[in-house]
Amino acid sequence: MKFLVLHGPNLNQLGRREPGVYGTLTMAEINQSIEQLAVELGCAVTFFQSNAEGDLIDSIHAVVDEYDGILINPAAYTHTSIAIRDALASVGLPFVEVHLSNVYRREEFRHTSLTAPLAIGQICGFGCESYLLGLRALFSHLKS
Repeated sequence: MKFLVLHGPNLNQLGRREPGVYGTLTMAEINQSIEQLAVELGCAVTFFQSNAEGDLIDSIHAVVDEYDGILINPAAYTHTSIAIRDALASVGLPFVEVHLSNVYRREEFRHTSLTAPLAIGQICGFGCESYLLGLRALFSHLKS
């Protein structure tokens, strides 16, 4: 199995950006943890991060016939991007939405996800572990 791991806007600033909210791990450290779990599970992962909505959409479109699923942290686009939601719907691959922070303990505008209704599940609030739980869930979903 092969999965695309998508990181949305501002996640390239992890480790420096609001560590009280997002923790002190960098995106590279989170990717390393995901890669280690992928090896344990016997699957492959490819990483992509962008601050640009169009680049994220293009990467979603490119998964067709190449990947089995998507692990995505749409970040702020979670709450605003109908275009990313439509891209995920158009490719028809299973995906899990993850967030480092518990979006439901934050500002009210973060409580609505445009992408979660299409996802097989959403995991939030566990820091880096959200990604790992998400990968396990996606892998298990496709294996069964």
